[in-house]
Amino acid sequence: MIKSVGLTKIFDGKKALDGVEFEIPEGSIFGLVGSNGSGKSTFLRLAAGIYMPDGGDITAGGERIFNNFALKSEIAYVGDTPYFLPNATIREMARFYRRMYPKFDNNLYNRLIEIFPLDYKARIATMSKGMQRQAALITAIASSPKYLLLDEAFDGLDAVMRKVLKSILIEASEERSLTTVISSHNLKDLEFLCDRVGLIHLGKLVFSDETENIKSRIHKVQMAFRQIPETSVFSGLDVVKVERSGSIIYMIVRGDEEEIMRYIGRLSPIFSECVEPTLEEIFVYELEAKGYDVKNIIS
Repeated sequence: MIKSVGLTKIFDGKKALDGVEFEIPEGSIFGLVGSNGSGKSTFLRLAAGIYMPDGGDITAGGERIFNNFALKSEIAYVGDTPYFLPNATIREMARFYRRMYPKFDNNLYNRLIEIFPLDYKARIATMSKGMQRQAALITAIASSPKYLLLDEAFDGLDAVMRKVLKSILIEASEERSLTTVISSHNLKDLEFLCDRVGLIHLGKLVFSDETENIKSRIHKVQMAFRQIPETSVFSGLDVVKVERSGSIIYMIVRGDEEEIMRYIGRLSPIFSECVEPTLEEIFVYELEAKGYDVKNIIS
């Protein structure tokens, strides 16, 4: 488990992270979302042991990470701009990682070389951005870490490679309880991959929960009436947002879906249905309800 308690990091007098607290269970795939500058990368660097906290604490498996060499050999980190040795090839980077990670899996490395269509003899510096990210992912995953930290993991990858990466991460989670933390500002990449998601804004954690819990607590309902009722008839529901278009009412509601639809059914609509919102829509609704400027948070 990765756990942060009151986690704070300060740069030039400004808090990049301000008292962030949450837990990432073993074997889970955790999505960390937020706008650029929200604190996602800072959290990952703290979790990788690159930065030392200025306040609070962050641990993995109950141990503090910073200056813990043994623990760091179980943590693989791929930054938003992956690092490679000067003029290195993938083969040379794999040799470097074998010295750093005692559990480096040569069979897995060979399998990943076949999956990702790269020239393992070519200089990585000559590759495209997407190919460089694939090269970093190959060596990080082949290191057989217990914790895998990926900053903007899908940046530069085409649709096929995104699907391949998701399959690899799901397989590793199921087969060897790999704990993966993926940061992204694009919720579409994470919606059907992550079992938990956390949202950071301006260095603070807005909320964190299981993906299914997030999806089950807010609903998008559309209904039609012969005569448009007053909004007061919906006072028995926890309504987040209401919009009208002609005889159609669109409503965002928190609560149990069956109870919501029973309540609406008693109002005798001509038509009503509950449509599952996307994870991005849910975050927008929740943030708007909390008074956040959504345009500056989710892109």
